[in-house]
Amino acid sequence: MASARVAPSILWIVTTQWRAQSCGYAGDPNARTPHIDALAARSVNYAQAVTPHPFGPFARAALLTGVRSPENGVRDYYDPLPVNTRTIAHALNERGYTTAFFGKWHLGSRDPAAPLVGEAHARTLVPPEARGGFAFWEGFEGGFLLNDPWLQGTRLAEPTPFLGYQSDVICARAAEVLSGFQQQRAKGTSPWFAVVSFEAPHPPYDAPAAGVLRRAVELPANVKLGGEVAQKAARELAGYYAHIEATDRAIGRLLATVPEEVIVVFTSVHGDMHGAHGLFRKGWPHEESVRVPLLVYGAPVAAQGDAVSGAGAAGTGAFAAAGSAMASGRSEEPVSLIDLSAMTLAWAEGRGWACGRDRAEISMPSVVALPLQCDRVWSGWRSPTRKEIVNADGSPWLQFDLRDDPEETRNLSGG
Repeated sequence: MASARVAPSILWIVTTQWRAQSCGYAGDPNARTPHIDALAARSVNYAQAVTPHPFGPFARAALLTGVRSPENGVRDYYDPLPVNTRTIAHALNERGYTTAFFGKWHLGSRDPAAPLVGEAHARTLVPPEARGGFAFWEGFEGGFLLNDPWLQGTRLAEPTPFLGYQSDVICARAAEVLSGFQQQRAKGTSPWFAVVSFEAPHPPYDAPAAGVLRRAVELPANVKLGGEVAQKAARELAGYYAHIEATDRAIGRLLATVPEEVIVVFTSVHGDMHGAHGLFRKGWPHEESVRVPLLVYGAPVAAQGDAVSGAGAAGTGAFAAAGSAMASGRSEEPVSLIDLSAMTLAWAEGRGWACGRDRAEISMPSVVALPLQCDRVWSGWRSPTRKEIVNADGSPWLQFDLRDDPEETRNLSGG
């Protein structure tokens, strides 16, 4: 008799401003990411993954709902996620999961006149009805305090300060709760779904990084050497990679507490230009802004096994009821973070997932009037070999052959 399927517990690890290129497994000589590299070695690496919107609130809303911005209710940078919006947490609650969120939220109601950086933003209250349906929630709205964060939530009625590096604090608090969930799971109770969300490696890049020293960096080919842009890029990237190393270490500690049978996702909501094409920050359609890391460990293989290359893909077929077949290797599918909710729901139901299209839509639904960010509304698409972007009025802006010009140095649109 076939054994009954056991629903898997699922963990999302979500960072901020971590580019797909900025990992050791991706070949970045500046990135010291041994723990994420080890995860990559046994995961599916969705090497073409993109964010649907390369800016925090828009991307986070799409990630949690599976619905693009602004259709999900987030059109402006200061728009909160509407309290009646369904998220992946609601769907998994209904399927018997225990759901939990830890860390940066950035989907609450904020005062546009208040400072974005600092304690006031970090202490902004996120009431229970605005927490996206998660049964357990412990986090903060924002504030970019990479050290000594303020947390609030299910077991913290008021915002409470915690000493330490933000990534370390969040991982330690999450590991404590998830260990309790896992102990209950071992007794035959509900599987769990958790999101662990960091601000790092978001600015301020000069903030201390848990003792990790800044090092000189090798600039990418599309950062013009010499001049102020290169100097700024080198200075920022030194801090950026220090926070990447520190957060990789925190993630390693967290993963050491997670059982092997848990499905683990590692990703980021968007990247950062860091001087590429003379630009900084996000919102831009370029690879440094829109491409994100996406690793998936322990998920069932898809029926379309030929979509994944690597040793773990050999002989793949429909997911077995016993749950023994897991995908690994490198996927060239044009996956978007907007797919992650559907992917997660499939895994919870014992199904593999495969991308059913040849390109991913990307866009910026509004201009965010903050320094250095993208200066226009745009939309378009990206495939593994091509990218086409138009302005809000439909006029061409950017077009790149990503196969022959991966650094996007030749705009073919004439825009």
